[in-house]
Amino acid sequence: MSAPATHLTRQVLIALPALSDPNFSRSVALICQYDDNGAMGVMINRPSEYTLGEVLGQMGIETEDTALREQLVLSGGPVHPERGFVVHDGQPWDSSLALGEGLYLTTSRDVLEAMACGEGPAHALVALGCAGWGAGQLELEIGENSWLTAPADAELLFDLPLEQRWQAAAGRIGVDLFRLTDYSGHA
Repeated sequence: MSAPATHLTRQVLIALPALSDPNFSRSVALICQYDDNGAMGVMINRPSEYTLGEVLGQMGIETEDTALREQLVLSGGPVHPERGFVVHDGQPWDSSLALGEGLYLTTSRDVLEAMACGEGPAHALVALGCAGWGAGQLELEIGENSWLTAPADAELLFDLPLEQRWQAAAGRIGVDLFRLTDYSGHA
């Protein structure tokens, strides 16, 4: 009997030290969609070269909120790097995907406009791009010891400094990544 198709949604994938792909080395990705066709997620610990002020400016959205303008935009993954993805709490917006327990992924402009005028969600991270896996690919990579999975929580998603999220995510399930070797094998 197979597990339900949504069992990885709202989990984080934690790259194990053996994962050498530069797109994912030491990354943490929130799984936003998981079904028989594959998975889609957003990396939550990689800064991009942009601030939210720069992205909003390119979109013609103005804000007086200095902290919002200075917020780092994340590099969400190598797929669709030109598209914005907002992971947030609160309410759904025009194009929101419910991730469960009051957490959403939104791709519409309205959430950014609301954030710019101080009416957006209490907690949000903005990423450019996402990560994607074809049918069966993620399960194969997990089986090859490329990834660990752990539950996502608000502190991990919104509060911890980016450089602490990789180790902290693994710590949620009792793993110290700095004590693991960077290779894997089978007996």
